[in-house]
Amino acid sequence: MSPRHRRGHRVTYAPPADDTLAKMGEADAFRAALTRTVARDPYGHGSTPVRDDPDRREATVNGAIVLYYVSGSVQTLTVVRLILSP
Repeated sequence: MSPRHRRGHRVTYAPPADDTLAKMGEADAFRAALTRTVARDPYGHGSTPVRDDPDRREATVNGAIVLYYVSGSVQTLTVVRLILSP
């Protein structure tokens, strides 16, 4: 694992994802799981690229599908959409 992954990426939420997060019953647990997993290794954790763009990714965290963008230059992971399981 590279030093970049050990430090982790800063996580931000776009408005649609932030709205879903606000409605989530276990939002703190979700944030903690995202920080422990995807934020530390945004290209790992079972994530897959979306539309052949390696920086546009999808992963499942705590049962929620997370669509996010990775910016390596500023080490930021932006969650653009959360899809909660029923």
